[in-house]
Amino acid sequence: MRLIFVFVTGLVFGLGIAISGMMNPAKVLNFFDLAGTWDPSLAFVMGGALVVTFAGYRLVWRRDAPLFASLFQIPTSKVIDTKLIGGSALFGIGWGIAGFCPGAAIPAIGTGRWEVLLFLGAVAVGLALARILQGQPLFSRSANA
Repeated sequence: MRLIFVFVTGLVFGLGIAISGMMNPAKVLNFFDLAGTWDPSLAFVMGGALVVTFAGYRLVWRRDAPLFASLFQIPTSKVIDTKLIGGSALFGIGWGIAGFCPGAAIPAIGTGRWEVLLFLGAVAVGLALARILQGQPLFSRSANA
């Protein structure tokens, strides 16, 4: 049952990304082009996502535990350090240069564009490099798998 919910969630997300046009890097890049061909649609997509997330969290936090786990896994660290700021900045710069967010790039694989594969390859290399620099194994089995 859990895999069915994972599949449906991914399908809804992918359809939302496709319908909103966020698989098109030009649409994303135009959001950042304030002096030229500015396109505010990304702000509306993010705003819609925030509204849905806000409502969803209000419903979920009423439960004692998630549907398919015994407890919620909530980050405990509230530290804002240079690794967090640097990683966030690098993520944003990469998104701004490529016109893809990793979440939107995954459904965009279906477009067959080589740029999507190049972007996701760069993301994979960056993740592997971060793990190596932190002394973590490249592959580890998740507790939720």
